[in-house]
This record gives sequence, C-alpha cells and structure tokens, in this order.
Amino acid sequence: MNNFNKIAKNVLVFLIIFMAINYLFQSCTKKDEILTQNPGTLIFHTTENEYSRTSTVTVEIINNTDQTITIPNECPKEPFDVYKFENNNWAQKTYEPTLDCPNAKNIVLTPTKSALIQYESWNHALFGDMGRFKIETKIKVKDEEKVYATNEFIITQEGIMSQLWQALFYRPIYNGLIFLAKVMPFHDLGFAIIILTIIIRTILLVPSHKSMKAQKKMQEINPRIEKIKEMYKGDQQKIATETMAVWKEAKVNPFGSCLPLLLQFPFLIALFYVIRTGLNPDNTYLLYTAYDNFNLKDININFFGILDLTKINLYVLPLIIGGLQFLQMKLAFLRNSKKKEKSKELQPQKETKKNEMAMANNMMTYIMPVMVAVFTAGLPAGVGLYWGVSTIYGIFQQIYVNKSGKKKEDEPVVRVISN
Repeated sequence: MNNFNKIAKNVLVFLIIFMAINYLFQSCTKKDEILTQNPGTLIFHTTENEYSRTSTVTVEIINNTDQTITIPNECPKEPFDVYKFENNNWAQKTYEPTLDCPNAKNIVLTPTKSALIQYESWNHALFGDMGRFKIETKIKVKDEEKVYATNEFIITQEGIMSQLWQALFYRPIYNGLIFLAKVMPFHDLGFAIIILTIIIRTILLVPSHKSMKAQKKMQEINPRIEKIKEMYKGDQQKIATETMAVWKEAKVNPFGSCLPLLLQFPFLIALFYVIRTGLNPDNTYLLYTAYDNFNLKDININFFGILDLTKINLYVLPLIIGGLQFLQMKLAFLRNSKKKEKSKELQPQKETKKNEMAMANNMMTYIMPVMVAVFTAGLPAGVGLYWGVSTIYGIFQQIYVNKSGKKKEDEPVVRVISN
C-alpha cells in the first residue's frame, strides 16, 4: 500500500508538471502562429469557438502592429457589441447592469502585447440563450477607425454534471449567502460569510470528525507498521499480510481519513466560488426569489471598515491564514510526535530511522501553510475570510479529537488474573 501511494504520488506530480508545461507550450505556440499569420494587423477573436451557457465568453485582442492602441472602457455597457443570429439576421444584444465603474480603465496595448476581456458581468444576460454569436467593435489603428469582428461562435447547453453541480451545491449556497447578507445588520458581507461557513462546517461535522479520528488512529498504529517493515524487510507479501492484520485489529480503514474528506470537497469548492463571484449582478437569475427593495449594491463589502472583501489583501490576511493553518497542522500531528519523544527517552541507545510518514507530515506542516498563504494572497479577501473561519472551526474540532483520544489513553487497564 505504501509503495502504491508513492508511485501514485509520483505519477500525479509528473502529470501535473507535464500538463502545465504542455499548456504553456501550446499557448505560446498558438500565439506565435497567430502573430506570424497576421503580420501588421490587430487580432480580435474569442478564446473558444464553442461555450456552454455557464462558461464565460472571453475575447482576446493581440496588437500585432507597430502602434500603441487604446480601447475605451465603456463600463457599465458591455465591453464590445454582441450580435446573435436569429430570424436569418444578426440582431444586436445590449445590457447595462448596475455596476460601480470608478476604477474602470481604458485598455492600452503596446506593440505585440495582448489582453483578455471577459464578459463576466454580462455573460448570462447576453449569452444565456443557445445559438450563434459574434462580437464586433470599432478600434482606431494608425489614425484610421476600423470595424473588427470576432469569429462566429456558438453557445450550447451545459452538461448534466454542470447542471447537477449548480442545482445541488452552487445555487443553494449562493442563495444562502445572499439571504444572510440581506438579514445581517447593515447587510454586512463579512458576517454573512462567517455564519455561512459555520453552517456548512457544521453540516459536514460528522464526516470531517470521522476523518480526523481515522487520521489519528493511523498515526497511532504507524510505529507498529514500521516495525513490521523492518522485521520482514524484503518480503513484501508478508509485510502486506501483517499490515492488514494490524489494520483489522485496530479497526482502521486506511482510506478512512480520505473518503469523508472527499465528501466535503463539493460543498467547500462551491462555497469558495460563491464567495468569489457571489456579488456579480449577472448571477441574480440564480436566486430562488426576488428580494424587494434590496440590491446587491446594498451589501456592505468592508469588513469592520478596513478590509474590502472583494479585493486582494496581499500581506496581513495571508499571514494570519497561514498562521492558523500552521497551528491546525501542528495540532493534527501533536500526539504522534509526543509518542515518538517518549519512545526515544525509553530507548536512547537505539537509533531510530526517520520513517517516511513522519517526514511527509513534517514537510506538510510547513509547506501547507505557505501554500495556503500564497493561495489567499491571490484571491479576494472574502475567500480568505471563509478559509480563516473554516480553519478556526477545524482547530477547535482538532483540539476536541486530541482530548478525546488522550482520555482513552489515560484510562486504567484492568487485567484479571485467575489462579
């Protein structure tokens, strides 16, 4: 099982690196081909020829001229003119949502530079119906204004998995966040995120608790498994048999710490996306009911007046979240490390080998918080707030699991000796 896990991890890492390099290589190659085929022109096209209704239509502009090009930002109007083919004619579709555009900037493209423009705030209103579409705009190049049109593309119905994901996870959680923001004093988004996170974590309390307990049991029996490996070194069949016997005796399922965790992923990922895109006015069609006299603009996005939950916080929040994650990781491996220190004190003459699990745990204790901090630094602060509250919840849960395990260890063992 251990060898299989190592092979699986190595294969997974290789695939991720290969796919990342391949993606970058294809992207660079594709752009180079476009530039070579269209010398001295402005390239205006969509990133795909086909989008589902839940995908965000994106336009790419590549300046392959020797001039700097400026494209005016007309927010809240859609970035460029959208046309749908209906009744044998191209009909223009328009939509001006209620958006705050004080920071809207013009798109400035120097030679060879490119830009991606997404219809995120207009997507459902303009591309919610299936059919053929194209996008046009007027751009001034070399003192001459020209009409540029993208390739024709089609909007298709989303797949069954996407429909299930939206119906079972994203939409209920999205409605929960907007409802909580509505009933909160001052429509405070921060407290709505905190309460929604606590509700979700409480719903997932049973599977996450089982996962933590299973992880602790695996840590407890790990020294026995290491002794088996040392005793039957070279005999993989015997090691597997004895390891299975230990698992059976301890009533431990090696996948017990993974399967309950997998059940949490759909909820947690949905919550993550809801917080990241929940205030997009284009998503209001997902609400179960219309809230009279309430607009998404009424939601207070400033947590305690100092943290804008819709913007990235580069330093303070990532450090706090990273510290909380480090504390949780330390608590998760606390009892196991204490047991190892006791065993070393009892047998100082024996040089114990560092087992692979201990090394992996030690690396995860330090690497995971750094990864989470970097992850938080690249996303809106509202996502970081969700992650922080979720981690604090997990810390208290881990403390309870550790204490309950300690009580069992401290219970006196009574042996009945018969004559």
